Amino acid sequence: MKTFIVGFHQEDNVDSMQVQKLTAAEFEKTTSRGFRRLFDLDTNIGYFVFFDAEDDEGDLSHLVLQYEEGDQDPSDCYSFSKPDFYEFMALYLQGMNDSAEVEEDDEEDYGPVHHLAHLMFHIVEEGKSVKP
Repeated sequence: MKTFIVGFHQEDNVDSMQVQKLTAAEFEKTTSRGFRRLFDLDTNIGYFVFFDAEDDEGDLSHLVLQYEEGDQDPSDCYSFSKPDFYEFMALYLQGMNDSAEVEEDDEEDYGPVHHLAHLMFHIVEEGKSVKP
């Protein structure tokens, strides 16, 4: 696993975060006891699958797979600390609640799901230079 630090814009209201990029072998080891797919996010920079997983020692990981358009295999796998991952989950859930209240005719404002996509953009951009 290669670790890198992602810095965000001040207006993003998110502290810098430590992210790990996993190889395919590390992914297999990290998910050896199974995983739970929690939610997906489709963006203009890729399709993201958020899940948690358990390895053979019982250690839990909080992971995101990134798929690029047209690819069936993930292009990258990122691991996050629990607090950072829960921030992602909170944004997603808040966005789902907000979207239920928005009428179809209303123009979509920048909301929690857009913010999550923006954060993932920063992570992907910073991770491009990191080889797992």
